[in-house]
Amino acid sequence: MAEWGVLAVKTTIVCGLLGSGKTTFIRNRLQNSSEKTVVLVNDFGKAGIDGEIFSAGGIESVELPSGCVCCTLKFDLITTITKILKEFSPEHLVIEPSGVASPSGVLEALESAGVGASTVVGIVDVTEFVELYESGMYGSFFEDQIVNSDVILVNKTDIAEETGIVETIRLIESRNPRAVLFRTVNAILDLPLPPGERIEVLRPAVTSATRAVLGVRGTKTHFHFETLSFKLNGDTKLARFSRFFADLAAGQFGTVARAKALIHTDQGPHRFDAVFGKVDSVPFEKEIADSRLVVIGEKLDKKAIEKCLFVRESR
Repeated sequence: MAEWGVLAVKTTIVCGLLGSGKTTFIRNRLQNSSEKTVVLVNDFGKAGIDGEIFSAGGIESVELPSGCVCCTLKFDLITTITKILKEFSPEHLVIEPSGVASPSGVLEALESAGVGASTVVGIVDVTEFVELYESGMYGSFFEDQIVNSDVILVNKTDIAEETGIVETIRLIESRNPRAVLFRTVNAILDLPLPPGERIEVLRPAVTSATRAVLGVRGTKTHFHFETLSFKLNGDTKLARFSRFFADLAAGQFGTVARAKALIHTDQGPHRFDAVFGKVDSVPFEKEIADSRLVVIGEKLDKKAIEKCLFVRESR
């Protein structure tokens, strides 16, 4: 579409399943960059958290919460990019789709918007990749992220067995032999990326026809989870919320694929993360505007969660 021709800007899409390390990668990548960059975040849930995490690190970000850029928010994606270019004039646009979004849908939206070549960085959690892949839990959705990536970070290699790392690499290469793979810890990659910084990646354009040959159907790859968002009242006792969050991750309120929280506590601001039962909690580097929790999963018991929290507002 000629009307969208003004959207030419160096663009990087960072994709990966829930908790793979997308936000960490972007923060690592941009904190010391001299390039004027804006991150467009499509966080899951209505209480977007990643945008505040980027802001705490001094990174300019714009949020597209509640919805998915690969389906219901395609038009919003295009119009938001136009707004970003007009207001910020970035040299580099980084798009972080939700962990349940398909990069093929984002690429199609960018193609229809007239955006130039985009680099897709895929991040996989090597500690769970083989198990999730072989279970077929994510089906073609999982394939979509692998097939459409130009560069793939095999992340969390410091806590994985070598046999699991080797098998992960073998599976990825069998689905996408053109991708450039890196083993990483904490999603740190110090090498340049294409197209603006040049790792040469010889790849054909991944068109709809190419995806069909590879067995990936962009229109069927969105993975549907239920999402709950909560805003919390006042300060929370750290020990109490830690126990609740551990119970949440353990499945006491339904099957939780991912949960995130930024919380005012009696011991200062904290950030909580849970991915398929694995829980992490660290102090947050600045004051939090609103304490909030986002949970994504299946058969979630909203009323039971609310009962355990001092909820000001939930959606």
